[in-house]
Amino acid sequence: MTTETKREKSANQAVATENTLNGLSPESIKKEDPATLLQYYRMMVLIRKFEERSAEMYTKARIGGYCHLNLGEEATIVGLMAALRPEDYIFTNYREHGYILARGAKPGPVMAELFGKETGVSKGRGGSMHLFDVNLHFMGGYGIVGGQLPLATGAGLALKYKEKDGMVVAQMGDATTNIGAFHESLNLARIWNLPVMFLVINNGYGMGTKVESASAEPELYKRAAGYNIVGERVDGKDPLAVRDAVRRAIERAKNGEPTLLEAVSHRFKGHSVVDPDRYRDPEMVKTFRQSDPLFNFARVLEENGILTPEQDNKLQEEVDQEVQEAIDFAEQSPTPAIETMFDFMYATSVANEIDPQWAQFKHAKEAK
Repeated sequence: MTTETKREKSANQAVATENTLNGLSPESIKKEDPATLLQYYRMMVLIRKFEERSAEMYTKARIGGYCHLNLGEEATIVGLMAALRPEDYIFTNYREHGYILARGAKPGPVMAELFGKETGVSKGRGGSMHLFDVNLHFMGGYGIVGGQLPLATGAGLALKYKEKDGMVVAQMGDATTNIGAFHESLNLARIWNLPVMFLVINNGYGMGTKVESASAEPELYKRAAGYNIVGERVDGKDPLAVRDAVRRAIERAKNGEPTLLEAVSHRFKGHSVVDPDRYRDPEMVKTFRQSDPLFNFARVLEENGILTPEQDNKLQEEVDQEVQEAIDFAEQSPTPAIETMFDFMYATSVANEIDPQWAQFKHAKEAK
């Protein structure tokens, strides 16, 4: 198939692959391995409880700076990470706690990072918005809206140039689709045929602004057509639908075809922990809870004889303990020493990297 034919096909698909957003079905559940489904459910529970306790720790001033939670988006996260392979990379925005947990990071080092401790995944230097683990190919949360997109596109170029296996995921919120870096990145990914999947988490609001009020085309997956790539919209409350959509993107990536995937979900709280969320109708937010992906997934598992109430209770207790142990680990961990303030500023040694003021401070300390 020629490149032109591929692009023509992709453009057609970009407006033809919308998921019906009907959620989990008995037919899809019956095709799955029960043990795998229970693993998905446990991870969703872990993310939920980790985020709830993170909010608590923030109000107790154990976590500083900004803190954005994944509450309500657990199914999207688990579906994505269930499909990714070890050789794949992911770049995220600042709402990334659940992503690094589902990628395989231990809750203790993640919570320690939120606490700003030396044992954190970024050694206490990043905090909530800048989690990072190169061993997991988790290339960070980024505080600048859209800042991760050119970097993810560049990583896709590196994989192709070095002829390495793997795909790059560039995760973002819905409002990111309105900035220049989004369009530039999709354009380059198509021109260079890069193995990149652009994942839009559409929770209906860019901070406090409705998607419909800020986007001329509010069905964001359709924007893929402008760049001759495949666009899909998937039910973000269904981990299996998200997983399967990502698997399709991986197959395209093997042929040098990028993808734009829009996962429709809800966030249960405000934009961040300090956001009072007064711009949304409280009754509407209540309806989000009625379609809670965690509770609905548990219900479907119970209806299909995969999860019993007794198993669920035991699982909940185990996860509660795991999260509490993560908090204890963070509390007991040391804070970074002042003399390490400028460590990790550069990936490699550079000329004159020692700040003169820092050298003076260190000399005075050693003289005491």
